[in-house]
Amino acid sequence: MTDSVYDDLDVPEVINATGTKTRIGGSLIRPEAADAMRRAAEGFARISDLQARASELIQDVTGAQAGYVASGASACMTLAAAACIAGDDPAAMASLPDTEGLADEIVVPRTHRTGYDHAYRVAGAELVDVGANDAYLGTGAENTERWEIEAAIGADTAAVAYVQKEYTTPPLEAVVEVAHDNDVPVIVDAAAELPPVENLERFIDLGVDLVAFSGGKAIRGPQTTGILAGREDLIRSVAAQQLDMHAAADAWVPPAELVDVDALGGVPRQGIGRGMKVGKGELVGLIRALELFVEEDHEARTAEWRDRAERIAEELADEPALSTSLAAASATDVAPTVTVSVDEAEAPVTTAELVRGLREENPRIFVGADALDQAQFTINPMCLPDEQVAYVLDRIRDRV
Repeated sequence: MTDSVYDDLDVPEVINATGTKTRIGGSLIRPEAADAMRRAAEGFARISDLQARASELIQDVTGAQAGYVASGASACMTLAAAACIAGDDPAAMASLPDTEGLADEIVVPRTHRTGYDHAYRVAGAELVDVGANDAYLGTGAENTERWEIEAAIGADTAAVAYVQKEYTTPPLEAVVEVAHDNDVPVIVDAAAELPPVENLERFIDLGVDLVAFSGGKAIRGPQTTGILAGREDLIRSVAAQQLDMHAAADAWVPPAELVDVDALGGVPRQGIGRGMKVGKGELVGLIRALELFVEEDHEARTAEWRDRAERIAEELADEPALSTSLAAASATDVAPTVTVSVDEAEAPVTTAELVRGLREENPRIFVGADALDQAQFTINPMCLPDEQVAYVLDRIRDRV
């Protein structure tokens, strides 16, 4: 392994064989984006001007009316909820997360509930989950019916939330239709739904009002960035609740495309999103990374991942205690993924011991650990360069 800044800090480096996981640093930032960040550090720019520039780019690549950058997709979801609750009312903005007297309910299909929906509650939202888990019983019933979402929408509804995955139901089109029939916006969590690059436009084309993407996964921008795209009025509310508002009214001239001074009627207080800010470097880096992402040859990149995954699967399959299968890009991974099954009667360690042992090495090796109860782990080639593959395979072999 090569020397790194982590060696200088006496912190174990990680070899990433599990994909774009936040807990180990997301993805590798594009060199061009890192260079842009370094150049940004050499001078100053008004953050609102950089946000306006980012909004222009987000409009171009998504087809949305406006866009915004916050400190991750989770921050974008909090800001989306805040915008749907407060609108352009400075008094409502100042009260959050106290929502007394405000429509603060966000309707969520029950099977879309995750730990990440805490992001909505941070803004003061009350989550109203609807539906059941009947589909998993094999009865043919759907988990959530359209009428259940419609029945849950009322005077206190601020939005409907949707988590985009290949397997989520009901269809997003149906959710958008029922929400809009009741004049309620739809927020989509699509944090990890890139690639394909077409997803940048897909949700806006379907009529989604706000959609959040991670800037630090496949886009390969700074890890602490997220992209929010959607309706202009809602993005304006986001900006008013996130930008630095410690300003003298007589000298306050924010970008008109982001802040509607007339609608606000004055300078708002510092908003609930103030702690979700991004700096000049992150904004510049995200802008450059997003430009490069939409220009990238995604078919060539997917072919590269597939070739690497096939080689890994073939080599590990030679081990007596291991068997492998290869899954195409799927519901949970955007790259072809190797599933490794461990014959725990044959291996000297359990699957959990194997995975934990790899993580305790120096450098640490992270493989996917979502199916340890099935005696399986996964290897995702997305963040695993060819020069590290042999090392990872050797370390696995040594443990089995």
